[in-house]
Amino acid sequence: MHRYRTHTCGDLRLDHAGEIVRLSGWVHRIRDHGGVLFIDLRDHYGLTQCVADPDSPAFALVETVKSEWVLRIDGLVKSRSDDAVNPNLPTGAVEVFVKEMEVLGEAAELPLPVFGEPDYPEDTRLTYRFLDLRREKLHRNIMKRAEIISSIRRRMVDGGFFEFQTPILTASSPEGARDFLVPSRLHPGKFYALPQAPQQFKQLVMIAGFDRYFQIAPCFRDEDARADRSPGEFYQLDIEMSFVEQDDVFSAVEPVLRGLFEEFGDGKPVTPVFPRIPYQEAMRKYGTDKPDLRNPIVIEDVSDHFRGSGFKIFAKMLDADDKAEVWAIPAKGGGSRAFCDRMNTWAQGEGQPGLGYVFFRHEGGVLEGAGPIAKNIGPDRTESVREQLGLGDGDAVFFVAGDPAKTADFAGHARQRIGFELGLVDEHRFEFCWIVDFPMFEWNEDEKRVDFSHNPFSMPQGGMFALENMDPLEIKAFQYDIVCNGIELSSGAIRNHKPEIMKKAFEIAGYGENVLQEEFGGMLNALQYGAPPHGGIAPGIDRIVMLLCGEENLREVTLFPMNQRAEDLMMGAPSDVSAKQLRELHIRLNLPE
Repeated sequence: MHRYRTHTCGDLRLDHAGEIVRLSGWVHRIRDHGGVLFIDLRDHYGLTQCVADPDSPAFALVETVKSEWVLRIDGLVKSRSDDAVNPNLPTGAVEVFVKEMEVLGEAAELPLPVFGEPDYPEDTRLTYRFLDLRREKLHRNIMKRAEIISSIRRRMVDGGFFEFQTPILTASSPEGARDFLVPSRLHPGKFYALPQAPQQFKQLVMIAGFDRYFQIAPCFRDEDARADRSPGEFYQLDIEMSFVEQDDVFSAVEPVLRGLFEEFGDGKPVTPVFPRIPYQEAMRKYGTDKPDLRNPIVIEDVSDHFRGSGFKIFAKMLDADDKAEVWAIPAKGGGSRAFCDRMNTWAQGEGQPGLGYVFFRHEGGVLEGAGPIAKNIGPDRTESVREQLGLGDGDAVFFVAGDPAKTADFAGHARQRIGFELGLVDEHRFEFCWIVDFPMFEWNEDEKRVDFSHNPFSMPQGGMFALENMDPLEIKAFQYDIVCNGIELSSGAIRNHKPEIMKKAFEIAGYGENVLQEEFGGMLNALQYGAPPHGGIAPGIDRIVMLLCGEENLREVTLFPMNQRAEDLMMGAPSDVSAKQLRELHIRLNLPE
């Protein structure tokens, strides 16, 4: 017989009855039922009920057992009586009568319980993460993560991609978030950086002629924590392809993600064909470039109904500012003063002066609009707004006014709040979309100049002709995001593979060739030796797993996350280092007061 087990704690079934078996695992629970002791023994694979009565040779030892002790149990498999069968447990038709027991490891008093899913403080959970991970839900999430990553690898290989590993120690990048720096002992005063992403390396892989690359890539960014990004490090499905246009990237990535969400989404419907929404359209319809398409609400421009109206706040705003618009957020089923007042209070809590509204009701057999705005603009204009939005009795509409560049974000949040409050959002599906046609440049109001809108290495639509002949603020880039349920999974782009176009793009943004050479000389040099047209994307692994596990925080799908202050409470990182280590690195600390 094996030293520790003949079966796992998830193996035993009715056809094992009558066998002598050996199990090893943790004490999940121990119960005393009138002198008969029951141990639920747990391992990675499942849970088995073990029984010891006073006739058991191991009874005295079983009486000493406590939660989370590690045991080896030898015993006889017996079928349970009909009224004792546990249909919720794969092993619930049998139990093991304890013949012999060995304590493999005792457990001190637990700082947090493993049984059940109690809501314990984050610092306690992270300090004792190894215990936290024993909890069923979290253990299940981590295993699902492993299965998802295995499926991704299989799908990528089946799609003709090859997995390569890019360097972890690299040069510091001037773009994006802060780098994590690693001092060099061999080169005093110089530093490596941990990669924020393998962006330049994966492009160099294409220039080297490898055609289709992918990697489950670790990325390191010294930035503040967010619910949808772990502080310090995260993982992404890094992809790059040669001799492709935007449609080719979409055709390669879309089946992978759709198949992945169909495989692990617990039967929830997945968008069959991902719609492509231009950036400007997304901002105007949804108030965000990360739209949650489960929400049916579409924002509409109703400015014309307020020009010259009796609602002076909006009317004067529209007269004074050519950029100003009045946006309407329809709310079907929101037509009560109580709901409207609640939304107005929410808006004030968001730092806004309020959220104007009209709600519609039958009064004396006539459908009319109610509320201060309806009174000020009159019945005809109110009716025109209602007809444009297709609203009826029991519905409402909320208004956001101003320069859309400044108000769109709030309008988008209001749209989401209304959708969830009124139960309009179908939370049992996965709605994907591509956001396309991002602007190449934007106006930097602080510095009064044109600057890159997002990714300076994207290929401008129209190439050199666009850069030389169009208003920079009208130029769009071959840049795209993929969004699921309002969460951005990734940005990607067709890369600018021509040095002369790159130089011109940087010149428009006010960067001389010397800056380009100094900051990105390695990439610029590589592009001069025959670079293929190429492009890619990098969906976030952590965010994908978070969506598929139905979680709202990455801590619930990551093995050993840091806390919100980027501290590893379990291992004590970041930590002090010895004076000897600092001397070897030629570093002297200059700590803040």
